[in-house]
Amino acid sequence: MNLQPTPSFASKFTAKPLTLALAMASVLTLIALGLATTGSHAADAAKPGVAKPALTVALTQARSSMLTIKLSANGSVAAWQEASVGAEANGLRVAELHAAVGDAVKRGQLLASFAAESVQADVALARAALTEAQANAAEAAANADRARAVQGSGAISAQQVNQYLTQEQTAKARVESAKAQLDSQLLRLKNTQLLAPDSGVISARMGTVGAVVGAGTEMFKLIRQGRLEWRGEVTSAELGRITAGTTVMVTAPSGVQIKGKVRAVAPTVDNATRNGLVYVDLPGAAVNVASSFKPGMFARGEFELGSSGALTVPQTAVVVRDGFSYVVRAAPDSRVAQIKVQTGRVVGDQIEIVSGVKPEDKLVVSGGGFLSDGDLVRVVDPAKTSDAGQKSAPALVKPASAASK
Repeated sequence: MNLQPTPSFASKFTAKPLTLALAMASVLTLIALGLATTGSHAADAAKPGVAKPALTVALTQARSSMLTIKLSANGSVAAWQEASVGAEANGLRVAELHAAVGDAVKRGQLLASFAAESVQADVALARAALTEAQANAAEAAANADRARAVQGSGAISAQQVNQYLTQEQTAKARVESAKAQLDSQLLRLKNTQLLAPDSGVISARMGTVGAVVGAGTEMFKLIRQGRLEWRGEVTSAELGRITAGTTVMVTAPSGVQIKGKVRAVAPTVDNATRNGLVYVDLPGAAVNVASSFKPGMFARGEFELGSSGALTVPQTAVVVRDGFSYVVRAAPDSRVAQIKVQTGRVVGDQIEIVSGVKPEDKLVVSGGGFLSDGDLVRVVDPAKTSDAGQKSAPALVKPASAASK
């Protein structure tokens, strides 16, 4: 019997160590190539000539625009005219109050009523006195007629004739006096009802039911026609630039804005503040509970004095540092530099650049706060930046070393 191993089994047994050796050699070769590649990248990153951009930015240029010339001022909202409504009858008791603060009233509407019993009694007495005076006047007139009929006949003396004629004139005068007394008492009766002198809104109520008030006692305050105005305080140097009819945008503390027009400019200036008042009508600001403008409220206004040319850039292009405004200008080699500028008017999302920038300068639209002088940036089309959602927050480009980690 032949006990030698078959050639196929022997070849498999001897080939296994060789296969393992070849596999180990391949692994070592791959590791060596990886280390060499990593070392090559590290060496490239360490080379001083290779610079990486700090940000991806979009550029813009200052453009010429026509901006409105505005003058800002502060002031208070006040009633256009405020009427004082008081009692005209003297020594009468307040019976009832028919209006409260905030009520809108019409001209002639009843605001308060007074106890009228004593006045009605005085009216009745005056009517009786007038009736008596008229009766006496009728008798005196009859006597005078008879005296004139027999005058010159010798039936009565001339002295008696003159006496009858005088009594007639006296009786007529007493009738007129009685009529005046009756009119006075009727007027007092009318004054027992306090009526609104004009349409408007009740701003204050001082009367109380049951109080006995004197003539002239203030009972209500009324904002005539519910109209309001804004009284802006303007310095004496700027007062001459404002004329009647100038448009003013008035802003309430709540942020609500209303457009008004200058009605009048004060002819004098305050000695203490050196400011003059400008009276601005607020046609759409009626006094009511829902109104954003109320008398006594502080408000800010902007007078529109025309327009002028200016260089403007987006507000996002201006960076404020240490109380100063800067823009970031990009050179042709994509290196940036901070430029100190002086800003002016703001209209929408644009801001005026008074000095420091030329129309041909390339400026970083946004992200200037992340850049320093000499930084390298990568410039892209603003439309692409907007599509990528990078308008408000520019994308940071990570260095190669951070990306490898």
